[in-house]
Amino acid sequence: MTKEPLLKTILFSNTEQWNAKSFFSTIVKSKYQVSSIGQHTIHITKKTKLFESPDESFKILGISNEIGMFDAYTELGKNINQPYIKVENGCLAYNPYRVNVGSIGIKTDSLKNEFISPAYVVFKCKETILPEYLYLVLKSSFFNRLIRENTTGSVRQTLSYDRLSSIKIPVPTIEEQNAIIKNHSESITTIRELENQINEKDKEIDSFILTTLGVSVNQNEFLKGGTINRLSLKSIFRWDAWSQKYSFCLTKYPFTEFSRIVTAAPLYGANEKAINEKSDIRYIRITDINEDGTLNDEFVSAKSVDKKYLLENNDFLIARSGNTVGKTFLYKSEFGKCIFAGYLIKYKLNTELIIPEYLLYYTKSSVFKAWIQNNQRIFGQPNINGQEYLNADIIVPEIEVQKDIVRKVNELRTQIQETKQQIAHISNENKKRFEEDVFGE
Repeated sequence: MTKEPLLKTILFSNTEQWNAKSFFSTIVKSKYQVSSIGQHTIHITKKTKLFESPDESFKILGISNEIGMFDAYTELGKNINQPYIKVENGCLAYNPYRVNVGSIGIKTDSLKNEFISPAYVVFKCKETILPEYLYLVLKSSFFNRLIRENTTGSVRQTLSYDRLSSIKIPVPTIEEQNAIIKNHSESITTIRELENQINEKDKEIDSFILTTLGVSVNQNEFLKGGTINRLSLKSIFRWDAWSQKYSFCLTKYPFTEFSRIVTAAPLYGANEKAINEKSDIRYIRITDINEDGTLNDEFVSAKSVDKKYLLENNDFLIARSGNTVGKTFLYKSEFGKCIFAGYLIKYKLNTELIIPEYLLYYTKSSVFKAWIQNNQRIFGQPNINGQEYLNADIIVPEIEVQKDIVRKVNELRTQIQETKQQIAHISNENKKRFEEDVFGE
Protein backbone atom coordinates (compact mmCIF):
# COMPACT_ATOMS: atom_id res chain seq x y z
CA MET A 1 0.00 0.00 0.00
CA THR A 2 1.44 3.38 -1.03
CA LYS A 3 1.51 5.94 1.77
CA GLU A 4 1.13 9.69 1.33
CA PRO A 5 4.48 11.48 1.84
CA LEU A 6 4.88 13.37 5.09
CA LEU A 7 6.55 16.27 3.30
CA LYS A 8 5.32 17.88 0.11
CA THR A 9 7.01 20.57 -1.97
CA ILE A 10 5.43 23.09 -4.31
CA LEU A 11 6.85 25.75 -6.60
CA PHE A 12 6.24 29.30 -5.43
CA SER A 13 4.86 30.13 -8.88
CA ASN A 14 2.16 27.47 -8.37
CA THR A 15 1.02 28.80 -5.00
CA GLU A 16 -2.51 30.21 -5.40
CA GLN A 17 -3.44 30.80 -1.75
CA TRP A 18 -1.66 30.88 1.60
CA ASN A 19 -3.60 27.93 2.92
CA ALA A 20 -1.78 24.70 3.78
CA LYS A 21 -4.85 22.51 3.20
CA SER A 22 -4.78 23.43 -0.49
CA PHE A 23 -1.45 21.60 -0.83
CA PHE A 24 -3.11 18.32 0.18
CA SER A 25 -6.04 18.47 -2.24
CA THR A 26 -8.25 15.51 -2.97
CA ILE A 27 -7.31 14.02 -6.33
CA VAL A 28 -10.32 13.93 -8.68
CA LYS A 29 -10.51 10.62 -10.47
CA SER A 30 -13.09 9.76 -13.09
CA LYS A 31 -13.68 7.79 -16.27
CA TYR A 32 -14.57 11.16 -17.81
CA GLN A 33 -12.24 14.01 -18.79
CA VAL A 34 -11.36 16.26 -15.83
CA SER A 35 -11.06 20.04 -16.24
CA SER A 36 -11.47 23.22 -14.18
CA ILE A 37 -14.91 24.77 -13.63
CA GLY A 38 -13.59 28.08 -14.97
CA GLN A 39 -13.13 26.55 -18.42
CA HIS A 40 -16.88 25.93 -18.62
CA THR A 41 -18.45 28.93 -16.82
CA ILE A 42 -18.65 32.72 -17.01
CA HIS A 43 -18.80 34.91 -13.89
CA ILE A 44 -21.79 37.32 -13.90
CA THR A 45 -20.69 40.61 -12.34
CA LYS A 46 -22.98 43.15 -14.03
CA LYS A 47 -25.26 44.84 -11.47
CA THR A 48 -28.51 46.77 -11.91
CA LYS A 49 -29.25 49.85 -9.82
CA LEU A 50 -32.82 49.03 -8.83
CA PHE A 51 -33.02 52.11 -6.61
CA GLU A 52 -32.97 54.26 -9.76
CA SER A 53 -36.56 53.05 -10.30
CA PRO A 54 -37.89 53.85 -6.79
CA ASP A 55 -41.57 53.14 -7.43
CA GLU A 56 -41.09 49.97 -9.48
CA SER A 57 -41.51 46.56 -7.84
CA PHE A 58 -38.70 44.06 -8.25
CA LYS A 59 -38.94 40.32 -7.68
CA ILE A 60 -36.06 39.06 -5.55
CA LEU A 61 -34.57 35.55 -5.43
CA GLY A 62 -33.12 33.81 -2.40
CA ILE A 63 -31.11 30.63 -1.79
CA SER A 64 -31.84 28.07 0.90
CA ASN A 65 -29.57 25.24 2.02
CA GLU A 66 -32.51 22.83 1.73
CA ILE A 67 -34.31 23.84 -1.47
CA GLY A 68 -31.73 25.83 -3.41
CA MET A 69 -32.89 28.93 -5.30
CA PHE A 70 -36.44 30.14 -4.67
CA ASP A 71 -38.77 33.10 -5.25
CA ALA A 72 -38.19 35.08 -2.03
CA TYR A 73 -40.11 38.38 -2.07
CA THR A 74 -41.05 41.53 -3.99
CA GLU A 75 -39.58 44.90 -3.04
CA LEU A 76 -39.83 48.50 -4.25
CA GLY A 77 -36.70 49.94 -5.81
CA LYS A 78 -36.54 52.73 -3.20
CA ASN A 79 -36.11 50.12 -0.46
CA ILE A 80 -33.12 48.46 -2.17
CA ASN A 81 -29.97 50.36 -1.29
CA GLN A 82 -27.43 48.55 -3.47
CA PRO A 83 -27.18 47.27 -7.07
CA TYR A 84 -28.52 43.73 -7.58
CA ILE A 85 -27.57 41.02 -10.08
CA LYS A 86 -30.05 39.90 -12.73
CA VAL A 87 -30.24 36.10 -12.90
CA GLU A 88 -31.23 34.46 -16.18
CA ASN A 89 -32.61 30.93 -16.55
CA GLY A 90 -29.81 28.38 -16.33
CA CYS A 91 -27.57 30.58 -14.18
CA LEU A 92 -26.21 29.20 -10.91
CA ALA A 93 -25.54 31.11 -7.70
CA TYR A 94 -24.15 30.41 -4.24
CA ASN A 95 -23.52 32.07 -0.91
CA PRO A 96 -19.70 32.30 -0.67
CA TYR A 97 -19.90 32.03 3.13
CA ARG A 98 -22.32 29.07 3.30
CA VAL A 99 -21.59 27.11 0.15
CA ASN A 100 -20.06 24.34 2.32
CA VAL A 101 -23.51 23.64 3.83
CA GLY A 102 -25.29 23.51 0.48
CA SER A 103 -26.27 27.14 -0.13
CA ILE A 104 -26.26 26.71 -3.91
CA GLY A 105 -29.08 27.24 -6.39
CA ILE A 106 -29.99 27.11 -10.08
CA LYS A 107 -32.44 29.40 -11.89
CA THR A 108 -35.11 27.32 -13.59
CA ASP A 109 -38.18 28.15 -15.68
CA SER A 110 -40.40 27.60 -12.64
CA LEU A 111 -38.86 30.57 -10.82
CA LYS A 112 -40.50 33.89 -11.72
CA ASN A 113 -38.25 36.28 -9.77
CA GLU A 114 -35.11 37.53 -11.49
CA PHE A 115 -32.84 39.60 -9.20
CA ILE A 116 -30.53 38.49 -6.41
CA SER A 117 -28.39 40.22 -3.79
CA PRO A 118 -24.77 40.99 -4.83
CA ALA A 119 -23.73 39.01 -1.74
CA TYR A 120 -24.20 35.89 -3.90
CA VAL A 121 -21.74 34.65 -6.53
CA VAL A 122 -23.55 34.23 -9.87
CA PHE A 123 -22.26 32.49 -12.99
CA LYS A 124 -23.55 30.86 -16.17
CA CYS A 125 -22.47 27.83 -18.18
CA LYS A 126 -20.76 27.75 -21.53
CA GLU A 127 -21.94 25.36 -24.24
CA THR A 128 -19.56 22.66 -23.00
CA ILE A 129 -21.49 21.95 -19.78
CA LEU A 130 -25.18 21.69 -18.91
CA PRO A 131 -26.37 23.79 -15.93
CA GLU A 132 -28.37 20.83 -14.57
CA TYR A 133 -25.30 18.59 -14.67
CA LEU A 134 -23.05 21.19 -13.02
CA TYR A 135 -25.65 21.75 -10.31
CA LEU A 136 -25.67 18.02 -9.51
CA VAL A 137 -21.86 18.11 -9.25
CA LEU A 138 -21.90 21.17 -6.99
CA LYS A 139 -24.44 19.52 -4.64
CA SER A 140 -22.51 16.24 -4.38
CA SER A 141 -20.73 15.13 -1.21
CA PHE A 142 -17.48 14.63 -3.12
CA PHE A 143 -17.57 18.22 -4.37
CA ASN A 144 -18.30 19.42 -0.84
CA ARG A 145 -14.90 18.02 0.19
CA LEU A 146 -13.29 19.95 -2.65
CA ILE A 147 -15.06 23.12 -1.48
CA ARG A 148 -13.66 22.77 2.04
CA GLU A 149 -10.15 22.47 0.63
CA ASN A 150 -10.54 25.65 -1.40
CA THR A 151 -12.19 28.03 1.07
CA THR A 152 -10.13 30.84 2.52
CA GLY A 153 -10.28 32.75 5.79
CA SER A 154 -9.30 31.69 9.29
CA VAL A 155 -12.61 32.72 10.93
CA ARG A 156 -15.24 32.94 8.22
CA GLN A 157 -14.67 30.45 5.43
CA THR A 158 -15.14 31.96 1.97
CA LEU A 159 -15.23 30.49 -1.52
CA SER A 160 -14.67 33.14 -4.18
CA TYR A 161 -15.47 32.59 -7.85
CA ASP A 162 -11.74 32.60 -8.61
CA ARG A 163 -11.23 29.70 -6.21
CA LEU A 164 -14.34 27.90 -7.52
CA SER A 165 -13.22 28.30 -11.13
CA SER A 166 -9.88 26.60 -10.36
CA ILE A 167 -11.51 23.44 -8.94
CA LYS A 168 -11.34 20.51 -11.35
CA ILE A 169 -14.36 18.27 -11.97
CA PRO A 170 -15.29 15.49 -14.39
CA VAL A 171 -16.87 16.92 -17.55
CA PRO A 172 -18.41 14.27 -19.83
CA THR A 173 -19.58 15.10 -23.32
CA ILE A 174 -22.95 16.83 -23.64
CA GLU A 175 -24.50 13.54 -24.74
CA GLU A 176 -23.09 11.79 -21.68
CA GLN A 177 -24.26 14.64 -19.43
CA ASN A 178 -27.78 14.32 -20.82
CA ALA A 179 -27.71 10.58 -20.16
CA ILE A 180 -26.54 11.14 -16.57
CA ILE A 181 -29.30 13.70 -15.98
CA LYS A 182 -31.90 11.38 -17.49
CA ASN A 183 -30.78 8.51 -15.22
CA HIS A 184 -31.44 10.69 -12.21
CA SER A 185 -34.55 12.48 -13.45
CA GLU A 186 -36.93 9.74 -12.32
CA SER A 187 -35.84 10.10 -8.70
CA ILE A 188 -36.00 13.87 -8.96
CA THR A 189 -39.56 13.64 -10.31
CA THR A 190 -40.53 11.42 -7.37
CA ILE A 191 -38.98 13.92 -4.96
CA ARG A 192 -40.93 16.79 -6.55
CA GLU A 193 -44.17 14.83 -6.19
CA LEU A 194 -43.44 14.19 -2.51
CA GLU A 195 -42.59 17.87 -2.00
CA ASN A 196 -45.95 18.78 -3.51
CA GLN A 197 -47.58 16.44 -0.99
CA ILE A 198 -45.83 18.35 1.79
CA ASN A 199 -47.05 21.67 0.38
CA GLU A 200 -50.61 20.32 0.33
CA LYS A 201 -50.27 19.17 3.95
CA ASP A 202 -49.02 22.63 4.92
CA LYS A 203 -52.07 24.15 3.24
CA GLU A 204 -54.30 21.65 5.03
CA ILE A 205 -52.81 22.66 8.38
CA ASP A 206 -53.37 26.36 7.67
CA SER A 207 -56.92 25.76 6.44
CA PHE A 208 -57.75 23.65 9.51
CA ILE A 209 -56.48 26.33 11.90
CA LEU A 210 -58.36 29.13 10.14
CA THR A 211 -61.58 27.11 9.87
CA THR A 212 -61.49 26.00 13.51
CA LEU A 213 -60.86 29.57 14.68
CA GLY A 214 -63.43 31.06 12.29
CA VAL A 215 -61.06 33.58 10.72
CA SER A 216 -60.30 34.57 7.14
CA VAL A 217 -57.48 36.72 5.79
CA ASN A 218 -58.15 39.15 2.97
CA GLN A 219 -55.70 41.22 0.97
CA ASN A 220 -56.71 44.89 0.94
CA GLU A 221 -57.19 46.60 -2.39
CA PHE A 222 -57.41 50.18 -1.19
CA LEU A 223 -53.96 51.07 -2.55
CA LYS A 224 -55.02 50.22 -6.10
CA GLY A 225 -57.14 51.82 -8.73
CA GLY A 226 -57.04 55.53 -7.95
CA THR A 227 -55.08 58.53 -6.75
CA ILE A 228 -57.27 59.03 -3.65
CA ASN A 229 -58.45 56.16 -1.47
CA ARG A 230 -60.55 56.07 1.67
CA LEU A 231 -59.71 53.97 4.70
CA SER A 232 -61.75 53.57 7.86
CA LEU A 233 -59.94 54.98 10.90
CA LYS A 234 -60.81 51.93 13.02
CA SER A 235 -59.00 49.66 10.53
CA ILE A 236 -55.68 51.48 10.96
CA PHE A 237 -53.33 49.80 13.45
CA ARG A 238 -50.51 52.33 12.96
CA TRP A 239 -50.29 55.82 11.43
CA ASP A 240 -48.93 54.44 8.16
CA ALA A 241 -51.93 53.09 6.31
CA TRP A 242 -49.65 51.84 3.55
CA SER A 243 -48.67 48.98 5.85
CA GLN A 244 -52.20 47.56 6.08
CA LYS A 245 -51.89 44.93 3.38
CA TYR A 246 -54.34 42.51 4.99
CA SER A 247 -57.65 42.62 6.86
CA PHE A 248 -59.34 39.92 8.92
CA CYS A 249 -62.88 38.61 9.28
CA LEU A 250 -63.62 36.96 12.66
CA THR A 251 -66.75 34.83 13.11
CA LYS A 252 -66.02 32.78 16.27
CA TYR A 253 -63.41 34.41 18.50
CA PRO A 254 -62.10 37.96 19.00
CA PHE A 255 -58.44 38.95 18.85
CA THR A 256 -56.54 39.09 22.15
CA GLU A 257 -53.33 41.06 22.62
CA PHE A 258 -50.26 38.87 22.95
CA SER A 259 -49.45 40.66 26.22
CA ARG A 260 -52.51 38.97 27.82
CA ILE A 261 -50.84 35.55 27.63
CA VAL A 262 -47.32 36.68 28.62
CA THR A 263 -46.14 36.68 32.24
CA ALA A 264 -42.88 38.67 32.04
CA ALA A 265 -41.26 41.49 30.10
CA PRO A 266 -39.69 40.51 26.76
CA LEU A 267 -35.97 39.72 26.89
CA TYR A 268 -33.62 40.36 23.95
CA GLY A 269 -30.98 37.70 23.30
CA ALA A 270 -27.26 37.73 23.87
CA ASN A 271 -24.93 39.63 21.55
CA GLU A 272 -22.26 36.98 21.64
CA LYS A 273 -19.98 35.70 18.91
CA ALA A 274 -20.82 32.20 17.69
CA ILE A 275 -18.00 29.65 17.55
CA ASN A 276 -18.06 26.38 15.61
CA GLU A 277 -17.52 24.18 18.62
CA LYS A 278 -19.78 21.78 20.45
CA SER A 279 -20.27 22.41 24.14
CA ASP A 280 -22.88 21.60 26.78
CA ILE A 281 -24.76 24.82 25.87
CA ARG A 282 -26.06 25.45 22.36
CA TYR A 283 -26.27 28.99 20.96
CA ILE A 284 -29.55 29.40 19.02
CA ARG A 285 -29.55 31.97 16.21
CA ILE A 286 -32.33 32.90 13.78
CA THR A 287 -30.60 30.87 11.05
CA ASP A 288 -30.70 27.75 13.26
CA ILE A 289 -34.52 27.80 13.35
CA ASN A 290 -36.37 26.11 10.50
CA GLU A 291 -39.62 27.53 9.14
CA ASP A 292 -41.64 24.83 10.89
CA GLY A 293 -40.16 25.77 14.27
CA THR A 294 -37.63 22.94 14.52
CA LEU A 295 -33.84 23.34 14.87
CA ASN A 296 -31.35 22.46 12.15
CA ASP A 297 -28.19 20.42 12.74
CA GLU A 298 -25.75 23.37 12.66
CA PHE A 299 -24.71 23.33 16.33
CA VAL A 300 -22.68 26.35 17.47
CA SER A 301 -21.65 27.62 20.89
CA ALA A 302 -21.33 31.15 22.27
CA LYS A 303 -17.91 32.57 23.04
CA SER A 304 -19.26 33.60 26.44
CA VAL A 305 -22.39 32.47 28.31
CA ASP A 306 -24.50 34.67 30.57
CA LYS A 307 -26.91 32.55 32.60
CA LYS A 308 -29.74 35.05 32.20
CA TYR A 309 -30.05 33.91 28.58
CA LEU A 310 -30.49 30.22 29.48
CA LEU A 311 -33.82 29.00 28.16
CA GLU A 312 -36.42 27.20 30.25
CA ASN A 313 -39.11 24.75 29.14
CA ASN A 314 -41.85 26.44 27.03
CA ASP A 315 -39.92 29.70 26.56
CA PHE A 316 -41.13 31.28 23.30
CA LEU A 317 -38.76 33.02 20.86
CA ILE A 318 -39.67 35.44 18.05
CA ALA A 319 -37.29 36.91 15.46
CA ARG A 320 -37.36 40.70 15.46
CA SER A 321 -35.39 41.75 12.40
CA GLY A 322 -34.54 41.01 8.78
CA ASN A 323 -36.35 38.88 6.22
CA THR A 324 -37.09 36.33 8.96
CA VAL A 325 -38.97 38.79 11.18
CA GLY A 326 -41.81 36.89 12.86
CA LYS A 327 -40.12 33.47 12.75
CA THR A 328 -41.00 31.63 15.98
CA PHE A 329 -39.53 28.84 18.10
CA LEU A 330 -40.79 26.97 21.15
CA TYR A 331 -38.02 25.76 23.44
CA LYS A 332 -38.34 22.35 25.09
CA SER A 333 -36.03 21.00 27.77
CA GLU A 334 -35.22 17.93 25.63
CA PHE A 335 -33.20 20.23 23.34
CA GLY A 336 -30.60 20.45 26.10
CA LYS A 337 -29.15 23.63 27.57
CA CYS A 338 -29.47 26.58 25.20
CA ILE A 339 -29.07 30.34 25.13
CA PHE A 340 -30.44 32.57 22.35
CA ALA A 341 -28.96 35.29 20.12
CA GLY A 342 -29.63 39.01 20.00
CA TYR A 343 -32.06 39.12 17.06
CA LEU A 344 -34.44 36.87 18.97
CA ILE A 345 -36.83 37.95 21.74
CA LYS A 346 -37.89 35.64 24.57
CA TYR A 347 -41.37 35.58 26.10
CA LYS A 348 -42.66 33.70 29.14
CA LEU A 349 -46.12 32.24 28.52
CA ASN A 350 -49.09 31.85 30.85
CA THR A 351 -49.70 28.14 30.27
CA GLU A 352 -53.03 28.33 32.12
CA LEU A 353 -54.38 30.44 29.25
CA ILE A 354 -52.54 29.07 26.27
CA ILE A 355 -50.97 25.78 25.21
CA PRO A 356 -47.43 26.63 24.02
CA GLU A 357 -47.67 24.24 21.05
CA TYR A 358 -50.92 25.90 19.99
CA LEU A 359 -49.18 29.30 20.01
CA LEU A 360 -46.33 27.91 17.90
CA TYR A 361 -48.76 26.53 15.31
CA TYR A 362 -50.83 29.72 15.36
CA THR A 363 -47.73 31.82 14.62
CA LYS A 364 -47.01 29.60 11.61
CA SER A 365 -50.48 30.28 10.19
CA SER A 366 -51.41 32.83 7.52
CA VAL A 367 -53.27 34.87 10.18
CA PHE A 368 -50.15 35.68 12.18
CA LYS A 369 -48.03 36.08 9.05
CA ALA A 370 -50.53 38.64 7.78
CA TRP A 371 -50.26 40.52 11.08
CA ILE A 372 -46.46 40.54 10.61
CA GLN A 373 -46.87 42.00 7.11
CA ASN A 374 -49.19 44.68 8.45
CA ASN A 375 -46.97 45.71 11.33
CA GLN A 376 -43.33 45.37 10.28
CA ARG A 377 -41.58 48.59 9.38
CA ILE A 378 -41.64 49.02 5.62
CA PHE A 379 -38.55 51.24 5.32
CA GLY A 380 -35.07 49.81 5.69
CA GLN A 381 -34.65 46.39 7.24
CA PRO A 382 -37.95 44.78 8.34
CA ASN A 383 -38.29 45.04 12.12
CA ILE A 384 -40.78 44.54 14.95
CA ASN A 385 -39.53 45.21 18.46
CA GLY A 386 -40.33 43.40 21.68
CA GLN A 387 -42.95 45.90 22.84
CA GLU A 388 -44.72 45.87 19.47
CA TYR A 389 -45.04 42.10 19.62
CA LEU A 390 -46.89 42.47 22.92
CA ASN A 391 -49.58 44.29 20.92
CA ALA A 392 -49.86 41.46 18.39
CA ASP A 393 -53.34 40.12 17.66
CA ILE A 394 -53.67 36.52 18.85
CA ILE A 395 -56.77 34.34 18.83
CA VAL A 396 -56.99 32.41 22.11
CA PRO A 397 -59.93 29.97 22.13
CA GLU A 398 -60.81 27.75 25.07
CA ILE A 399 -58.19 25.15 26.05
CA GLU A 400 -60.18 22.24 24.58
CA VAL A 401 -60.20 23.89 21.16
CA GLN A 402 -56.48 24.55 21.47
CA LYS A 403 -55.96 20.86 22.27
CA ASP A 404 -57.96 19.83 19.20
CA ILE A 405 -55.83 22.07 16.99
CA VAL A 406 -52.57 20.78 18.49
CA ARG A 407 -53.73 17.17 18.11
CA LYS A 408 -54.68 17.57 14.45
CA VAL A 409 -51.59 19.61 13.52
CA ASN A 410 -49.33 17.10 15.26
CA GLU A 411 -50.93 14.34 13.20
CA LEU A 412 -50.34 16.22 9.94
CA ARG A 413 -46.81 17.26 10.92
CA THR A 414 -45.98 13.60 11.63
CA GLN A 415 -47.10 12.76 8.10
CA ILE A 416 -44.98 15.62 6.76
CA GLN A 417 -41.96 14.41 8.70
CA GLU A 418 -42.39 10.88 7.35
CA THR A 419 -42.54 12.29 3.81
CA LYS A 420 -39.40 14.36 4.44
CA GLN A 421 -37.57 11.24 5.60
CA GLN A 422 -38.70 9.48 2.44
CA ILE A 423 -37.37 12.39 0.37
CA ALA A 424 -34.05 12.32 2.24
CA HIS A 425 -33.65 8.58 1.60
CA ILE A 426 -34.39 8.91 -2.13
CA SER A 427 -32.13 11.97 -2.38
CA ASN A 428 -29.22 10.25 -0.63
CA GLU A 429 -29.52 7.16 -2.82
CA ASN A 430 -29.72 9.37 -5.90
CA LYS A 431 -26.59 11.30 -4.89
CA LYS A 432 -24.76 8.06 -4.15
CA ARG A 433 -25.53 6.69 -7.62
CA PHE A 434 -24.54 10.01 -9.20
CA GLU A 435 -21.18 10.10 -7.44
CA GLU A 436 -20.43 6.48 -8.31
CA ASP A 437 -21.20 7.28 -11.95
CA VAL A 438 -19.33 10.60 -12.23
CA PHE A 439 -16.45 10.26 -9.75
CA GLY A 440 -15.96 6.50 -10.05
CA GLU A 441 -13.15 5.17 -12.19
